[in-house]
Amino acid sequence: MTIRVLLADDQSMVRTGFRYMLDAEDDIAVVGEAGDGVDAVRLARELRPDVVLMDIRMPGIDGLEATRRLAGPGLDDPVKVVVVTTFDLDEYVHAALTGGAVGFLLKDAGPALLIESVRAAARGDALVSPRITVRLLRHFTRPTARRAEPDPGGLTARELDIVREVARGLTNTEVAAELYVTVSTVKTHLARVQEKLGARNRVEIAIWAHRNGLVA
Repeated sequence: MTIRVLLADDQSMVRTGFRYMLDAEDDIAVVGEAGDGVDAVRLARELRPDVVLMDIRMPGIDGLEATRRLAGPGLDDPVKVVVVTTFDLDEYVHAALTGGAVGFLLKDAGPALLIESVRAAARGDALVSPRITVRLLRHFTRPTARRAEPDPGGLTARELDIVREVARGLTNTEVAAELYVTVSTVKTHLARVQEKLGARNRVEIAIWAHRNGLVA
């Protein structure tokens, strides 16, 4: 199935670059572009893309407000929004994620992470830039709450290996390369980990790993 993507960014060169990278993938197609927040909301409602890549600072309404209108709490049929921005500010990260975004990337994250974020959003997962994830974990974890010995949480040794790599911010492809397994094996183990831990996505898996002392 082709993942249909809407690009929302006030810089035409950014949209062109993203379109070039995404359209090169067999399973992704860019179906529209918006140069401001108002058009982003309108086109998202008209086209119903699988994923919207949303900039923050745009004319009309900013990307955070556009995200809330498309994916915010209480909506019956929210759109999957990944915020992609130049601005590495904690208040933006918090506003985007509480506003319904399923991912937060910096524009310098690189093509591989951008493409992975689109696929993750389409399958209902979440992806946050690794360096931002580290800051998020500082908010969610407290050294005094960590246990003296790591809690395996009923996970197998291989599942724990994968959890540690996810907590470091690695993508599925990078985890596979690090542990010398296939990407499909990583996905299978992660699905089991999510079920065992009751985690909704890899960010919650990483939080669990830090809280339970699996990673420093």
